[in-house]
Amino acid sequence: MSELLRQQTWRIIDHSSLGSLFDAKQSFAFDDALCESVGNGHSQPIVRLWVHHHTVVLGIQDTKLPHIERGLAYLHEQGWHTIVRNSGGLAVVLDEGVLNVSLIFPDTKKGIDIDRGYEAMAALIARMLSEVHVQAGEVVGSYCPGSFDLSIDGKKFAGISQRRIRGGVAVQAYICVSGSGAARAEWIRQFYERSLAGKQTKFTYPTIVPHTMASLSELLGKEMTVSSLIMRLYEALQSFGSRLEPSSLTSEEWERYYMYFQRMIDRNEMMLPK
Repeated sequence: MSELLRQQTWRIIDHSSLGSLFDAKQSFAFDDALCESVGNGHSQPIVRLWVHHHTVVLGIQDTKLPHIERGLAYLHEQGWHTIVRNSGGLAVVLDEGVLNVSLIFPDTKKGIDIDRGYEAMAALIARMLSEVHVQAGEVVGSYCPGSFDLSIDGKKFAGISQRRIRGGVAVQAYICVSGSGAARAEWIRQFYERSLAGKQTKFTYPTIVPHTMASLSELLGKEMTVSSLIMRLYEALQSFGSRLEPSSLTSEEWERYYMYFQRMIDRNEMMLPK
């Protein structure tokens, strides 16, 4: 699993301090543009770091909730921005205490099977938190549950999704670093409660139990920050023998980014009720 992490060079793109005006739609457009760049051989593998403020990112399945307009109205009244992402999974909370990490690899001829991408991200995060045992496996009661939920002592602090485009693979993780995991989960519980309003659906949406989720600060019993976790990430990558190369987008990548960003805007206008 860790052979994907043993890249000779990682290109580092740090978008973690762009502030409250950084729209989450931009992040998914950035990852698509960079996926294409890695996939066509124009870029080395990339690690991109990103943070968004007060945003709930919905999955495609969430847009099919029978009364989604009620759930969205609730979130908006509480000051949350909402977007629909183009990768898998369900609703997650992003705020200034949540670090997002994208690992962007080329999808080689024999292919990176889906589990290998998940396992690489799980192995990286476990290396970053070597003082504790990080468990991979679904945490029932959490939001956006999946077989690669990451937990400590049974409480989920991170989730992983994937996006494949034009020969590139973006493995994306959100890591709850600080703040209250249960409080974040309560926002999503309320969203589903209002969006379902007791109605039965073919798709089974998660029943959120807030205390199944926690931040690293809560789990480790010490104050953790996004910047301290980024330092751990850099050290973990270097421990696999990789060189880290700070970078920004090339002019060609910016061009592709603007195209993908427009797609995200159009997609959100189409999928979310006005």
